[in-house]
Order: sequence, then structure tokens, then C-alpha cells
Amino acid sequence: MVVQTLTTLLAGAVFGLALAAPPGPMNAIIAEESVLRGWRAGVTAGLGAMVADLCFLVLSLAGVVAVVESMPQLRGALFGIGGVLMLWFGVDAARGVRATLTPKGDPDGESKGFRKAFVLALTNPYQILFWLTVGVGLLTPGTHDLLAEVQYVGDTLAGLVVVETGSPALVVGFFGGIVCWVTGFPAGLVAAGDRFEKLTPVVAGASALVLGGFGVAFLWSAATVLL
Repeated sequence: MVVQTLTTLLAGAVFGLALAAPPGPMNAIIAEESVLRGWRAGVTAGLGAMVADLCFLVLSLAGVVAVVESMPQLRGALFGIGGVLMLWFGVDAARGVRATLTPKGDPDGESKGFRKAFVLALTNPYQILFWLTVGVGLLTPGTHDLLAEVQYVGDTLAGLVVVETGSPALVVGFFGGIVCWVTGFPAGLVAAGDRFEKLTPVVAGASALVLGGFGVAFLWSAATVLL
């Protein structure tokens, strides 16, 4: 029982880390805040996205997320709002590139990373869809043998890594993995920025491009759904 709980905890952490790590608008905001204002600002931005996930967790338990998925017009409106916000934040990030050309960026500027990431996450239909599908699976009580379905050797490995879905250990591990990312990613960026000053404006500029790109994509999705 203890081994299964620890396995579930570790599996949740790996899954949370894998979900948080890929490039996207949230990591663009974390990167922007990290290179402009330091590690603490980057972590704060990451926590904004994580708090939004906690809200979705509660809403999933209450069944509210399913309502959004069943209403295409509401989903399209969320795409539109998210797209406009991403474009706005992308422009803001582009303006911030100028600040990165100084040795220490703009450490005295007000950090809005938490609010940016939180609002973007709440208006991100993909995040809603995640909690409607995979998230529901995480919260539904049961067990899942992760290695039983491995091709050719599944029968041999069956029972070695069994995860308890719907267990507190899985949820704690999941958010623990996200915490590892939102603390480690800014630390890596700040350390790299200290060693390679030229990297700072590059990261800030890339963040602006990512946010702008996702903004256009979201607006296109909104137009497709609503029109």
C-alpha cells in the first residue's frame, strides 16, 4: 500500500512536470518576468498559472467545467478573450525587451506576472479541456497500471507501477511537479542570464513572439467557433 502511494505520488509529479514544461504562453510569461525582474517574479508568475489550475480542480469536482465545454459560444468567447489578452501581453513583453538591454533589466518595475498568468489560464479553453478530459480521469477513483499496456513486455511488467487515480497522492504529486517547474525554470533562466547577458533580451523577445503567436491562434479559433 505504501509502495503504491509513493508510486502514485511520483507518477503525479512526473505528469505535472511534463504538463508544465512544454513551451507556451504561461512559460513565456514566466520567462519574461524571470529575465526582467529576477527569480522571485518568475516564480510568482508560475504560481498564478498554478492557482488557476487549482480553481479548475475545484470546478471540475463541482462539474462546472463540463458546462463550458457544452456551450460552443462560451468556448469561442473564451478563445477571443484569451487571444486579445495574449496579444496585449505580447506587446507589453516586446516593450520590455528594451529594459533587458541594461545589465539588470528593470528590477524596480511592477511585476504583473501573477495576474497575467492567472487571467490567461482562466480564459484558456485548452486548459478547460484538459480538466474536462485528463483532469476528470485524475480525479475519478480507480487504479491504472502504467506498464501493463507497454508493447511486447506489458505482461511481464504488469503490476509494477500501479497508480491510484482519484487519490490525494496523485493530486499532490501533480501540483508538486508543477511547483518544481515554476521554481526551477526561473532559476535556470536567471543563472543563464547572469552568465550570458545577451541571452536576456533574446528570452524576452521570444516571450513576446510566443504570446503574440498564441494570441493570433486563439483569435482564429474564436472566429472559427463563433462564425
